[in-house]
Amino acid sequence: MLADLRTRLLPGALSSIAALALMLSVALTALTLWLIDPIPLQSLRLAQFDQFQRWFPRPYEPAAVRVVDIDEPSLKAYGQWPWPRTRVAELVQRLHEAGAAAIVFDMILAEPDRTSPLAMADLWQDARVRASLSRLPDHDAALGAAMKDRNVVLGSSLSRSGQSRTDAATTRDAPALPYRVVSTGTIEPGQWLHGFDNVVWPLPLLSANAAGLGALNFAADIDGVVRRVPLMLHLGDKIVPTLSAEALRVAQGARNHVLRSNEAGVQDVRIGDVTVPTNAHGEVWLHYTEKQPARYVSAAQVLEGKVAADQLEGHIILIGSSAAGLMDLRFNPMGEMMPGVQAHALALEQVLLGQHLQRPPWAGGAEALALVLGPLIVGLFALAAPVWWATWVAAAVLGALLGGAWYAFVNQHLLLDAANPALATALSFALGSGLHHLVSEREQRWVREAFSRYVSPNRVAHLVAHPEQLQLGGQRQVCSFVFTDLAGFTSMMESGDPAQAVSLLNDYLDAMLAIVFRHEGTLDRIVGDAVAVLFSAPVPQPDHRQRAFDCAMEMDTFASAYSARLRSQGVAWGHTRIGIHSGEVIVGNFGGKTLFDYRALGDPINTAARLESVNKHLGTRVCLSQAIVDGCPDVPVRAVGRLVLKGKSHPLQVYEPLAATNPAECATPAEYDAAMRLLQPGSGESEGPAMALASFEALFKRYPKDPLVLLHLRQLREGGTDDLITMAEK
Repeated sequence: MLADLRTRLLPGALSSIAALALMLSVALTALTLWLIDPIPLQSLRLAQFDQFQRWFPRPYEPAAVRVVDIDEPSLKAYGQWPWPRTRVAELVQRLHEAGAAAIVFDMILAEPDRTSPLAMADLWQDARVRASLSRLPDHDAALGAAMKDRNVVLGSSLSRSGQSRTDAATTRDAPALPYRVVSTGTIEPGQWLHGFDNVVWPLPLLSANAAGLGALNFAADIDGVVRRVPLMLHLGDKIVPTLSAEALRVAQGARNHVLRSNEAGVQDVRIGDVTVPTNAHGEVWLHYTEKQPARYVSAAQVLEGKVAADQLEGHIILIGSSAAGLMDLRFNPMGEMMPGVQAHALALEQVLLGQHLQRPPWAGGAEALALVLGPLIVGLFALAAPVWWATWVAAAVLGALLGGAWYAFVNQHLLLDAANPALATALSFALGSGLHHLVSEREQRWVREAFSRYVSPNRVAHLVAHPEQLQLGGQRQVCSFVFTDLAGFTSMMESGDPAQAVSLLNDYLDAMLAIVFRHEGTLDRIVGDAVAVLFSAPVPQPDHRQRAFDCAMEMDTFASAYSARLRSQGVAWGHTRIGIHSGEVIVGNFGGKTLFDYRALGDPINTAARLESVNKHLGTRVCLSQAIVDGCPDVPVRAVGRLVLKGKSHPLQVYEPLAATNPAECATPAEYDAAMRLLQPGSGESEGPAMALASFEALFKRYPKDPLVLLHLRQLREGGTDDLITMAEK
């Protein structure tokens, strides 16, 4: 296939070695980005994992795990949180009597109970009341007593201060820890665990009676979604278990957490009789189920004794809250909000059921191989093979990547990243296909580009789309025309440096043609410094008159600015005259078998050319006919008059766009229109010419540089009676 690249696809442009190098560079670039693992690639990988979970959630199986939910009905029944510790003690008592294997608090009981009698005593001024309250039992002591010798696990909160991990603040107030962490293997596992240096412990009175102490911290990803639960964390110079790990230990009556690790990171954590496989950071990937109300029981129902014994006996009981006001809600991969306690419940369910969702140690190597081979194979096929073969190969590779990842997830409960290799493969296919198309179409593109230098680009595009129109003949069609001419260029060529003049002219024409093509006009011809443009051919344009006008005005704006810039540099550059007209012509290919030319023939073309030329006699830059004004009703213009052009017998109503005038030098539209109305034939005013003369005399005194005011004043002074102007010259 590589040898075929040179002869079949890329003759003289790209050798097979260059093709291989190009595709290798694409694959290696993808691999480098994957190793760097920027946030967009992380997000793409996690999005794939989340989508798999949504498509194939873990089927719910009852496990010895239950969440006692401090839900909205519980808050309504027993008041806002925090509840008095005596009520919490009652909840512990109820759960213990129901036979709970472990009672786990997904909360931090770090502050004394504000409703305790001792705390309330400080609020009273009466010494007798304070003394009476001080003698009442303390709520925290009551909860501590209820916890004693009962498998209760309390939560702590770890944080980072930015200081050294060995800061003494982490252990200064540490209680006696009820567990032991044992590390096996040749590598210290602490370097792989998430590290913290600050901790908030429960009240010492409560910690002393707790059977377990576990950190509440999650391993949320960059998007805040909880996909993993850590079993072990690094606090200062110690390894500490999380709430899930301590729940497992206490429920089994075990003493130790045993971490097994190697050079690749943590391999698993053994807690009692259960060995939990983890990722390198000591985390458990969560395989979510759909919403399961059976996982929860209301705390109010437990306190009221309305929960069946089999729902609590022998279960690990997690006490948490789904109430929105308690702010313990997290995002999950299912696209939903969930109580934070649910993450611990899912982790414990998976451990007890032996259903582990894992990202295996070899996943990185397999993904790296896919990142190299996928883009390389697909890219080379895209370069060398016909498009259909290349497309089938690309589809097969993408199907293998995505289908393989899906199979591994559904049947083996493995998380493999197919999204990034698939993206790299798709980009390689797009690059290879684009290069294939670029090279295979090179000659046609070269011809089109060369042809476009002689013919208007929209004409070339039309012929490419309709090659059947490459034949002699024409048809009648209403078109609009723009003619331009540069004043004084011939004398500039004769008196100045011809090389400079040609260079400036080329820049001028290049910009003028860019304007024409921007308005989708068709270049009819260039004669020296003059440009002829038509609209509505070869492709009909219903708004051709508006297009012609807009094009002409943009050309006038550019030409005026170009002239002013050159004049400021000392170059005697003239102004550009423009004529615009519309009418029915014959458009088509004219010539013979040897050579033919696409153009328009008819009187409207000559009229447009005459309108351009007549500007030099009128003192204007732009003239347009009534036919153009009729197609542009919202364009502000002022009437020039009825012109009988050289060689014509019928007058043509001609206008000047207000945009092409100098407001500082010209009469206001209202003043000018009022004077012009006096020149209208059949106005019924016997003194119309005299009144018009007086009116234009007055305008001339105020606006001596207005060319049309001067034009009509001369006409009137020479005996003219209306706005009819017969042109003696072209």
